[in-house]
This record gives sequence, C-alpha cells and structure tokens, in this order.
Amino acid sequence: MDYQTIISCEQLAQIQSDSKVVILDASIPPVGKMAKPIYSWPMTIIPGALRFDLDRDFSDHDAKYPHTMVGDSVFQQQSRMLGIDQDSQIVVYDNLGLFSAARAWWMFKSMGHHRVAVLDGGLPAWIKAKHPTTTFEHRDIPLGNFVAKASFDYFKSAEQVLDLINAPDTTIVDARANNRFKGEAPEPRAGVRSGHIPSSQNVPYSSLLNDGLLKPASELEEIWRSIASQEQALVFSCGSGVTACVLALSANLAGHTNLSVFDGSWSEWGTDTKYPVETN
Repeated sequence: MDYQTIISCEQLAQIQSDSKVVILDASIPPVGKMAKPIYSWPMTIIPGALRFDLDRDFSDHDAKYPHTMVGDSVFQQQSRMLGIDQDSQIVVYDNLGLFSAARAWWMFKSMGHHRVAVLDGGLPAWIKAKHPTTTFEHRDIPLGNFVAKASFDYFKSAEQVLDLINAPDTTIVDARANNRFKGEAPEPRAGVRSGHIPSSQNVPYSSLLNDGLLKPASELEEIWRSIASQEQALVFSCGSGVTACVLALSANLAGHTNLSVFDGSWSEWGTDTKYPVETN
C-alpha cells in the first residue's frame, strides 16, 4: 500500500480500515460564484476522517496573503495532532470533488511526506458510489511522530516568479478561469488587479476535470504536452495557491516532474503594483 498521487473511491474503501491510513477532509469554502457543496463537514464525512483545516491550522496568519504556507514546525505540530506518523498513508479529499484537496497533498509533499494521495472525485464521488458516510464525533487521537523536512523546491516567491517570466526553460501556468486570466472579469478579492503574469499560459483547473474527477491520464498528457515539454519546469499560479495544486497534481500524473507552486499567486501578484500585469 503506497499511494502517492491519486486514489479511487473503490481503492480507499478497500484500505480505509488499515491502521496506517489517515483520511483527511481538506475542504475549504467555495470562492466567488462557485456552487456550495451539498454535503460537508461535520455533518457528512467519510468514516474515520479528520479535519485538515487549511484556513485555520495550515495557513500562516501573520502573512499578508491567504493560504500562505506555514513553516515546518507548525506543519509538523498540526500534523502530529492529527495522528500522522512517518509511515502513515494519507488520503485527502474535499467536498467539491477536486478543489482544495490537492493543496493539502502538495503541502505534505513539500514537507517530505510522500505517502499521500488525493481521493479522485472527493466526497461527491464517494457518496455517488454509495459508500457510507457519517457525522464527525470528537475522539482522542494519539500524537503522531511525523517529522517535517521542508523542501524549498515546491514553492516559489513572487520575486522568483518575476525572474522566471522570460526564462526559456520555464513555463508559468495560471489555473484561474479564462475570463479572469484575460482580465475580462473582476477578481473576487477586493483591491486585486485583473489580468495575468506576463508570458504565462492559462489552463483553468476545471478544464482538467470531468464531473469532479480528473480526466484520464492520456487526456492529461495531451493537455500538458500542448503547454510544455517534460523537460520544462512548470510554475503554477491561481487565486491564492489552492487550485494551482490541481494543476500540479495533473501534471505529475502526466509525467512532469519539475513542478512548483507560486504560493502568493494572484492574491499577491495582482495586489502589488511593482509586478507587471498583462491582459488578453
């Protein structure tokens, strides 16, 4: 049992009783005009799931921008409180299908824990497949022994992205909807400019999904082949560093390995006027 990228509902149902499996609900509230989930924490959860609270516990609240990655000591402490051990098999899901779970997956990867997989289709797919759900009830969890070892290759700063705009070996890819990328629709966050990072390309994260499930690997390979060769470095951006990780997940499945996420994403770039912006 070693799932490191994606896991189906059927596969999770087969292993969920294993003591090494830790299931985490990494849902966050929908943004802008996104539809609200039908079922959500704490009234509807996958049995045994614990709450990976990205907004409260796993974001740096001293930072200027939402969902900024926490340091390794905080990540380690919060993970241990979820009972996560060095040899835990983590499965993360969210209540929108595939939205914020990939962010939790990427965070664990960046902290040196690679036995982590995203539940394809999340809670909606689990329910659609008629697997059981329950309500959350507090239980005592033994403290885990997970040791965070941060790798700085997983995230990029705004200054690093600025230096990469014209780099021949790097492609910057934006996960936001095309009308936001082109500057034709206002940003959902106040005070943020419209448009995109110069030279960046647009792959809306929703274009990688079919009914909340990731498209087949062959289709993902075709999409990413049209964006960059596998030798190219890919830097992913979005609104606040969340759906950029859906791009990272799909590109990883398509065979790309040199991947990083712009942590501040458009919340930072679009706010600070020292960074150039393009439209259309």
